[in-house]
Amino acid sequence: MRRILSVIHALGLMLVLFSLAYLMPLLTSWIYGDGTMIDFALALAMTFAAGCLMWLMTRNHRGELSVRHGYLLVVTMWTTMPAFATLPLLLVINGLSFTDAYFETMSGLTTTGATVLTGLDNLQPAINIWRHELNWLGGMGIIVLAVAILPLLGIGGRQLFKAETPGPMKDSALTPRITETARNLWLVYLGITFACILSLKIVGMNWLDAICHAFATMGLGGFSTHDASVGYFNSPAIEFVLIVFMLLAAMNFSTHFLVWREKSLKLYLRDAEAVATVGLILASCLGIALFLWWKGTYPSFWTALRHASFNLVSIATDCGFASVDFNQWPIFAPMWMLFLSCVTVSSGSTGGGIKMVRTLILFKQAGREFVKLLHPAAINPMKIGGSVVPNNIVFAVLGFIFLYFMTVATLTFALLISGLDFISAFSAIIACINNAGPGLGVVGPASNFGVLSDFQTWVCTIAMLVGRLEIFTVLILFTPHFWRR
Repeated sequence: MRRILSVIHALGLMLVLFSLAYLMPLLTSWIYGDGTMIDFALALAMTFAAGCLMWLMTRNHRGELSVRHGYLLVVTMWTTMPAFATLPLLLVINGLSFTDAYFETMSGLTTTGATVLTGLDNLQPAINIWRHELNWLGGMGIIVLAVAILPLLGIGGRQLFKAETPGPMKDSALTPRITETARNLWLVYLGITFACILSLKIVGMNWLDAICHAFATMGLGGFSTHDASVGYFNSPAIEFVLIVFMLLAAMNFSTHFLVWREKSLKLYLRDAEAVATVGLILASCLGIALFLWWKGTYPSFWTALRHASFNLVSIATDCGFASVDFNQWPIFAPMWMLFLSCVTVSSGSTGGGIKMVRTLILFKQAGREFVKLLHPAAINPMKIGGSVVPNNIVFAVLGFIFLYFMTVATLTFALLISGLDFISAFSAIIACINNAGPGLGVVGPASNFGVLSDFQTWVCTIAMLVGRLEIFTVLILFTPHFWRR
């Protein structure tokens, strides 16, 4: 019980920190005079008060969390903060249900980018900033930020960092101290975000659109300020800038930090994940462009290349922007894009899905099995990027892949039994569990998730949470072993 109270104590502190996030939409509301200042001030006060109350009631239970309770805190945080984040939406948007508001904020914080809202072009600027700020905060992970601060408040952070950080190799660190690691990652994240904002402003966006789309790009969240998403701008220059920064966000931020520290771009070539990610995406862009041109979807190859490249990079990196309704393309193209969303992004990036490092491990493990069949006594260690991958990581990856596909199947069947057609159900779950944004069918890029029933919306919400926390972190709470001493 004492450990549970320690979790509540830490959660209270995180809510207090999270309440500071309301300052940006408050400032935006003041600048634009959109009439939402009181609503955001009230939301800030309620979140801050709830956090303070939780912290004060458990102030005698501060202390280092075990790994087990780190997992519990991660899941609790990722389910509680979206609930508080709904407050401005519920106060400002008339007729919005809690189910839809929670889906929207969960989509924001998990960087999924799926939306239930329409009329985004006329939405108050502060609400749009809030949605995109959730994308940005969720991108690197609110907990990683807290890891750099909580030790100062008497709560250690390594257990939280290991529970939330994506990818199978969680013990690697840029620096000996976890707080310094978190700070370095956030500095890199912040620096690239500023570069993205300035680039988007230079190629034609106004400041509001540039900030919002940069937040969504770096978080690979895919929210937009327009119902037509990036198609609203109809600008090849904007699409090119977004492609560049989506690819950067899909790489391991540790690699970005090392490149900056060593002042050498050659480090990107030494990152096996980065090479595989960029190589697979670029080859797919060319292949899908040729396919669309051959099928007559677009009259010229260059038009096909433009639209194929932007939309494929967006979905493959789990961002979720759209410039055209790719739901109308021949089915092979959008299905290939959804497949890429499962496997493409690097661990340590802001994307979701299986991650490229797990894909490489599976590919190499298959090769090892062939060698073992031919040479049973051969010693054939697995190497990725020159480093040997221990067998325990290989086994963990195999377990993850099994749970991933079982979760996809279970949630897809849940949507099917509710009456949704197969393409819509399957693509919705793939898009949500990979945190990729739009699916196909009724949840395609020309529509949104607002067409779903409440039950279907909650199923997709669960998929977003499980996908963001990489399945194990959530499902482990439902095992008997977790609750035993």
